[in-house]
Amino acid sequence: MISYSPRKAVLALALITITLPSFAQTTPPPNGIDNNNGNGQRNHHNEHANGNQINVGQIPSETNNGRNQVNDNQNGDNRPRGNNPNNPLAPPQPPREPPQELPTPEQTELGQALFFDKELSGNRNISCASCHHPSTHTGDDLSLSIGEGGEGLGQLRNTGAGIDAVVERVPRNSPALFNLGRDDLKTLFHDGRISIDPSVPSGFNSPAGNDLPLGLNNIIAAQALFPVTSATEMAGQSGENEIADAVSFNDFASPLGVWELLAQRLRNIPAYVTLFQAAYPSEVAGPDDISFTMAANAIAAFETSTWAASNSPFDRQMAGETGAMSDAALRGMSAFQQNGCAGCHSGNLQTDDQFHAIAMPQIGPGKGDNSEGFSDGREDFGRERVTGNEVHRFQFRTPSLRNIELTAPYGHSGAYRSLEAMVRHYINPVNALNNYDRTQVQMPSRTDLDALDFVVLDNPQRLNEIAQAARDEGRLRPRNLSPEEVDDIVAFLVALTDPASLDLSSDVPSAVPSGLSLID
Repeated sequence: MISYSPRKAVLALALITITLPSFAQTTPPPNGIDNNNGNGQRNHHNEHANGNQINVGQIPSETNNGRNQVNDNQNGDNRPRGNNPNNPLAPPQPPREPPQELPTPEQTELGQALFFDKELSGNRNISCASCHHPSTHTGDDLSLSIGEGGEGLGQLRNTGAGIDAVVERVPRNSPALFNLGRDDLKTLFHDGRISIDPSVPSGFNSPAGNDLPLGLNNIIAAQALFPVTSATEMAGQSGENEIADAVSFNDFASPLGVWELLAQRLRNIPAYVTLFQAAYPSEVAGPDDISFTMAANAIAAFETSTWAASNSPFDRQMAGETGAMSDAALRGMSAFQQNGCAGCHSGNLQTDDQFHAIAMPQIGPGKGDNSEGFSDGREDFGRERVTGNEVHRFQFRTPSLRNIELTAPYGHSGAYRSLEAMVRHYINPVNALNNYDRTQVQMPSRTDLDALDFVVLDNPQRLNEIAQAARDEGRLRPRNLSPEEVDDIVAFLVALTDPASLDLSSDVPSAVPSGLSLID
């Protein structure tokens, strides 16, 4: 019998409505002057070998880059498819989700179980927590994640062995999960392919289009539907299990699709039926009432109510606690603003939630994209993959800086392993790109995977394409930062760490309903 230890009291349920101090509202003006101003066997079918542009609508996760997807017609499949006003540098206020009811403790408990349970993966060998573990501060300490088939956690994770070994690295860095409960969060994933859109039936734009189910409580729940649809992240390869087979047909929402197959797994586990009944007492009378939409809502409840970070030295200083921030951090906060950093890292959580090209080095297998003259799919066009607009090429979402000290490596490709290196990148982004120190990459080595890691960086034409996008960004001009100013800015960034986030070990359950091991 599976037993559960009572989870710690639900943290920061009020995060959805709490107002964090705005950087723009509270940062003292420079020099005291107020300016008022996210088929087949282990060898993938490569549908992009001819260099054709990928179909963004078929890329639901960080890894479904088209090279592990097989066109359903080719397979004969006939199944149904189911203005921040206080900061002139900040963008207009984003659309907000309608206020949601706070999750109940029972929903949070269910979400915790699902988050840590490998039952949600095709081969039952990886969970959400494998790449977002509390011991690694809701990330994984790797430049690029190692998905299903890997073994171990964090920097100890390897690429697996034999036929079960990973096929490729996950093409993008695993983002941290802090402060997802804010109601102004409008996009998720590095390229923003999940976004709020009240004009569509589900309320969200996503790669699933009209197949996205109704009844999702928030954008976090919408996001939770997609890692399970990635062959590299959680589903496995075609022929290994029925979920991976559904992924190979891009079938997520039909009665034979990924989400229904996973719901059926949960219905077959009595302990989960009990948890779903407690979490949704008016909706779940028996196993047949369980849906994967409910599971996604529960995972969102766990993430949004558990990992709040709003009591950093910065927060306390802004609330009037003199001395909460060190002198170096206060100097760094001023330098951060004076040097334009707050132009993108603005607002309550130091992000404009917009997309920018910052000359970040491209590492790893890529997302199936190709500059003119190439056909190997090793590039990642970022926001362009969602909008189809070449102007958005190599633009990626601005991350929040809360708990940034804890969430290395940095950048969509995890190119930088230290805050100092990341800050120095901004002194001259194009120069930093052209002189990137590859020893900063932090991920397990395997000869065939290593051979792909720097394909883009080794090509001058491709490197220049990334550099030109950063030049076109406009605001990324070289800065004359002294070593002391760099140290001070780092001190300011460290002051954005909530001490409660340092040790998250109590967020790990003692067991999960499937009985599968919690050890990766």
